[in-house]
Amino acid sequence: MYQRRTAVRRRKSRLPSYAFVLAVVSFMLAFAFPPEQPDEPSARTLPVRSLSAAACSVPPPVSQGAEPSIPSSDGEDGWMLTLVNPWNPLPEDYACTLTRLSSGHSVDERCYPDLQAMMDACRAAGLKPVICSSYRSREKQEELFQNKVNRLIAQGYSQERAKAEAAKSVALPGTSEHQLGLAVDIVDLSNQNLDSTQETTAVQQWLMAHSWEYGFILRYPNDKSDLTGIIYEPWHYRYVGKDAAAEIYRQGLCLEEYLEQTA
Repeated sequence: MYQRRTAVRRRKSRLPSYAFVLAVVSFMLAFAFPPEQPDEPSARTLPVRSLSAAACSVPPPVSQGAEPSIPSSDGEDGWMLTLVNPWNPLPEDYACTLTRLSSGHSVDERCYPDLQAMMDACRAAGLKPVICSSYRSREKQEELFQNKVNRLIAQGYSQERAKAEAAKSVALPGTSEHQLGLAVDIVDLSNQNLDSTQETTAVQQWLMAHSWEYGFILRYPNDKSDLTGIIYEPWHYRYVGKDAAAEIYRQGLCLEEYLEQTA
């Protein structure tokens, strides 16, 4: 019994020495093989959040109550709305390129496609429109005006009064829309008189109802002479572009009123 107890005490006395040895070995290994540290994240490996196109785009500011834009006489399409009347002469630097029609007349090449489409549509309706006047040079306008003055003088008018009266139906040189190349006088083949009877022809009835669809307006309406400076001419059509023509037709305006409204 004494011998067994002595053996147990001896085994227990060895345990501290074994623990000491293990601690020393672990300490030495820790210095010999240090644990690996994780790599520092670099800018290349950082996750990048990509934004969609919708998130990147910035919507343009929206104007409250904005109205559709109307071409002005200063803009790219200003040529369509150039105002020429007794109080607004043709700009001195005005120029246009003409397209010659099969009838021998000429118009500004920019309005030619719509004019041709209008004439074709009128003919397709079984009618016979005839262009009797179009672009005029200043010299031609001077000739027409003087001829009118001479006829009035022959009827007993004074020179001064003849000029004033002539200007009501034949524009003073420099103030005629025909010099723009955007105006045409259209009559019915069955009635080629430039008087009030023209409005009763089938051609004029069709043009008054449909010319706006092609960018043309009846330039000198019956009740607007005080504003236009020209007597009623149910044969004189002026190109202003489809947008302006539609609005002028819808509201029953003349060009002067329309430009005043959109100024």
